[in-house]
Amino acid sequence: MKLSAIIGLLAAAPAALAVWPIPRTFEQGSSNTQAHWINIQTHGATSGIVNRAIERYRTIINNEKFLAPVDYNRGVLATSGTFGGLTVSVESTNEQLTLDTDESYTLDVPVTGQATLKAKTPFGAVRGLETFSQLVSANGATKAIVNTPVHIEDAPKFVHRGLLFDTARNFYSLASIFRTLDAMAYNKMNVLHWHIVDAQSWPVESKTYPELQKNGAYGPDMTYSYNDVQRVIAYARDRGIRVIPEFDVPGHTYIVGQAHPELMSCLNKQPGWDQYAAEPPSGQLNIAKPESVAFTNKLIDEYAKLFPDEVFHIGGDEVNRQCWEEDPDVKAYLSAHPGETVESLLASWYAQVHAHLDATGKSAYTWEETLFKSNFTPSPNTIMQVWLEHASVEKATAQGYRVVSSNYDSYYLDCGHGAWLPNFDGNSWCDPFKSWMHVYNYDVTANITNPEQLKLIMGTEVAAWSEQIDETVIDPRLWPRAAAMAETAWSGKTDASGHVRTTDEVASRLHEQRFRMVARGISAEPMQPLWCARNPGMCNLP
Repeated sequence: MKLSAIIGLLAAAPAALAVWPIPRTFEQGSSNTQAHWINIQTHGATSGIVNRAIERYRTIINNEKFLAPVDYNRGVLATSGTFGGLTVSVESTNEQLTLDTDESYTLDVPVTGQATLKAKTPFGAVRGLETFSQLVSANGATKAIVNTPVHIEDAPKFVHRGLLFDTARNFYSLASIFRTLDAMAYNKMNVLHWHIVDAQSWPVESKTYPELQKNGAYGPDMTYSYNDVQRVIAYARDRGIRVIPEFDVPGHTYIVGQAHPELMSCLNKQPGWDQYAAEPPSGQLNIAKPESVAFTNKLIDEYAKLFPDEVFHIGGDEVNRQCWEEDPDVKAYLSAHPGETVESLLASWYAQVHAHLDATGKSAYTWEETLFKSNFTPSPNTIMQVWLEHASVEKATAQGYRVVSSNYDSYYLDCGHGAWLPNFDGNSWCDPFKSWMHVYNYDVTANITNPEQLKLIMGTEVAAWSEQIDETVIDPRLWPRAAAMAETAWSGKTDASGHVRTTDEVASRLHEQRFRMVARGISAEPMQPLWCARNPGMCNLP
């Protein structure tokens, strides 16, 4: 007998429905299918991305002996059918990964015989293979797919499901970046926002200004060459993940001053750095100097070629006016140009840099302060990353801008470990810790009813700022909390009936996903004692 599953009730269903993120539609039967060996092959035209994904998932599934914690004592299931392999077909072999890439797929697993995965693009096939991998569980000496036949039709709610990854404040090896990309793929995330430089270090190679890396990297073994960047981009693309670089200007640029002090204002003011920057060391590009515009535009030219994505993050957050108000060059310029102010200078600086970026054909991605805390009006094609308050989503979309939300109160995963300033024993500015439940409960569409504004919400992005994180702790800081965001960005907050999924309903599925990630080499932190994971609902507050 075949039963249609109401998505809102999936959390209470058998383990076969424990897919993360939850698919758009999911139907199951009442049989169990035995699988001795998971064979996956293509039908019709294929691509390198599809072939490599098949090889990855064939290896993952056949090597895994995974059983969900809730099924720890289920014993060997009786089966009534035999799995005959999975056939993958795609309508298009186009491997271009863009904002508009179709990630939908349809998956059918019969009681006996050949399963099929159909997608419009190679990247839909990648998503479908991840879902299929989660349907397979250990069953004694073999494997099983439970509650067959299974029919899934799936597609993401939002086009941007991202992670901000900060490799400037602390360095990360390529191995740790690759591992993070794997974990993102397991959760159907599709954007690595690579915050690759900041005030503290410049690890990435520049052929235009090689002195930036030479003087700005933490050390010769803590750098990213062009080849390293290209490897990260290729690794990510194979997993359906776009890599968007961020080169934050004009603030957060002290490190530029280690190579070009002539371009800078308020370099490392000590003591009293807090009067000139959000965190030490202070330093901003000098907006009174045309040379700082020329320098920035040359960097854009270089890195817009190295990073092929259609979106380029240009920063624009936390600029400090006092830094410029006290700068001798700025003072001299304003004295010679009555009527000009620091605000008009900044607006002019932004206009020149953004126009140059627009001319490369890229879409600017920028922090919300560029729109809300300056006199500059970004081009309509600009994407706003909002983080200061949820109300910014409504305000930015009301002005016609596309928006990605990284609301710090829900999505800053580095917060909750106290201050990192050694002479201040207190909380950090963004404490407390954001639990997976707090992450899951954030709704980027809350309080927005205008259909045109809703269309402008591209999605969400968790952030891992690295003041207190490096590769030794990155896994538990991200996972499974980033997975909580990933589901709401892929599946939305509600099911097809309009029911809002609750953390109580999804906890058992997220437990399973967490244990699955651990089995795949991701050191995701535990959500509860194992007893609670094995006994869903029994650890709830009465």
